[in-house]
Amino acid sequence: MKQRLAILFLIIANSVLFPQKLLAQELQVKVNINHAQIQGTDASVFDDLKQAMEDFMNGKQWTSLQFQKNERIQCTFNITCTKYEKDAGTFTCSALIQANRPVYNSSYNSTFYNNSDKNFIFKYMQFDQLDFNEENVDNQLTALMAYYAYLIIGMNLDTFSPKGGEEVLQKCMYLVNNAQTLEYPGWKSFEDDRNRFAIINDYLDGGMEPLRMFQYNYYRKGFDEMANNAERGRTEISSAMQLLQEAHQNKPLSMLPQIWTDFKKDEFTSIYKGKGTQKEKEAVYNILFGINASLNSTWEKIKQ
Repeated sequence: MKQRLAILFLIIANSVLFPQKLLAQELQVKVNINHAQIQGTDASVFDDLKQAMEDFMNGKQWTSLQFQKNERIQCTFNITCTKYEKDAGTFTCSALIQANRPVYNSSYNSTFYNNSDKNFIFKYMQFDQLDFNEENVDNQLTALMAYYAYLIIGMNLDTFSPKGGEEVLQKCMYLVNNAQTLEYPGWKSFEDDRNRFAIINDYLDGGMEPLRMFQYNYYRKGFDEMANNAERGRTEISSAMQLLQEAHQNKPLSMLPQIWTDFKKDEFTSIYKGKGTQKEKEAVYNILFGINASLNSTWEKIKQ
């Protein structure tokens, strides 16, 4: 009993005296900037931008949650710069953002977010200090990074508990609403069906709740179980597919189910090709074909 009390006292003392040991940033972001199309510009501005973005994303505590160092969410921002106006400090880019989640008891990392942002446009002068205030969103670059930080953290939490990312995702929606005054594309509802507004607005829509439950069942009940029992894990994934279908039926104009199947196609085939019952494979094939018929040649592999 005395030993247990001593351990408890030590934990409490450490949390009071050294709180930074218990708290770690949520993200581990890697930024890659392709500026091959920009001629006659000192590459140091792109190196500085890359470092500034990584420091901002990785150094900020985005929530009050406690993350261990090995729990940080691995993210990659692959940015292609097509135009740079030095005097104005304007960068015209597109970005492919990807975030991965480790699978329990395995070395495998599964992608839970992968989508392109075709309007990754912002201003940045070399050596600028990046600051963010969610109540006063007046900087496009920090708004972009904060948006993806909240979106990725929230979606990641959804894979560990049912709708576990609700609070963080609401912060993402709040940011989008506050970014409406920014004079850059991607924030407004009427622009297109897969911009930043559309992604978070659809994800939080009541009709998309089955998609959020699908995220949890697919990862926590499915993939995390596979190391212990591959058959049981795959059965859980097959069952979860009905939720993905339900989300698509609830909101057929939403791009989210299609985007999800786009970057999951290879993973789906690895789960089912040569495995499972024919009835199970046919059911999964029919759901995926109904959501994203353009990938039929890939879905056909599931039935093999």
